[in-house]
Amino acid sequence: MSIKKRLLLSNIAMIIIPVIGFLLIEIILGYLFFVMGNAEPEGKSLQRFMNYRMVAVLLLLAITNGLLTYFVSRTIIKPIKRLNLAAEKIKQGDLDHSIQSRKKDELGQLANTFEEMRKSLKQAKETQAKYEENRQELIASISHDLRTPVTSIKGHVQGVLDGVADSPEKLERYMQTIDNKTDQLEKMVDELFVYSKLDLDRMPFQFEVLDIYAYLNDMVDELMFQYDEINFEFTADRKRNFLVKADREQLHRAIMNVITNSVKFIDKKEAMIRIRLIEQSEHVMIMIEDNGSGIDEFELPYIFDHFYRTDTSRNSATGGSGLGLAIVKKIIEAHGGTIWAESELGQGTTINFLLKKGEQT
Repeated sequence: MSIKKRLLLSNIAMIIIPVIGFLLIEIILGYLFFVMGNAEPEGKSLQRFMNYRMVAVLLLLAITNGLLTYFVSRTIIKPIKRLNLAAEKIKQGDLDHSIQSRKKDELGQLANTFEEMRKSLKQAKETQAKYEENRQELIASISHDLRTPVTSIKGHVQGVLDGVADSPEKLERYMQTIDNKTDQLEKMVDELFVYSKLDLDRMPFQFEVLDIYAYLNDMVDELMFQYDEINFEFTADRKRNFLVKADREQLHRAIMNVITNSVKFIDKKEAMIRIRLIEQSEHVMIMIEDNGSGIDEFELPYIFDHFYRTDTSRNSATGGSGLGLAIVKKIIEAHGGTIWAESELGQGTTINFLLKKGEQT
């Protein structure tokens, strides 16, 4: 019951109860005085009856007003005290003090709103703590990853300056190493920059309706030229609808990151990467399958986390920056899609993701 209705009923009760009480007092006192007491309704008897009736009515009014005021104020003051206590707890940094209310009045709604605010503040605090933890982890990982190529570049440059590279062949080898490490460093910085923009939702996306079949067909031609040692297969039912809403550049980045990751872990003589398109009711599913070394089952849930590596050696051949698949996940989620991995150790890995269908305009 709302506070407004409660106060209205209280005011009505303050009128009705005294009226009914007055009638009862009139009947009871009249019965006691004039029936049982055999008094005559005149003179001193009548005066005494009037005095008793006045005292009884005043007592009735005082008791009625006091009880109604107490009970009504109690239903208002008690919730306010709870709210005040909760506010003090929040002020002190305690966000675990619940103030959930089952009442449907205004104060109950206020308490529930206050409870939602408390939960939001607690979630924000936990998110902030998580971001701080991620930030510290990010700084530590960046420091480690950047130190390796920088140290290598510095060492080779110092070798050239000290005259260690005292032959054209040795000098060329030193310069080639410096060039490779510089490329590696540039790629790591670029991936870090891209991931940071995606994580802060500051990466601009230019969505358009794409024929993903034609798009992937062109990409496969590009990949076959880039990785001529790998056998690429592309399969799809051309009669199906493969129009999706996507950003060309960012989708290209995501697919290339998956392919690059697959290439690093292919350990078979006949390297193979198969790309398949499957139409669903509201999505198009893209499957990128390789015949690489595979991933342990316990590691699968973490491969899309930033700086997570299934190869803990962090070597230049397979270590990478640890951001490639994390960037893929961010891009696919920005498209409103989902991504997951399936793998069998020693057999290979399949990266699957869904993209929403688009309509031709």
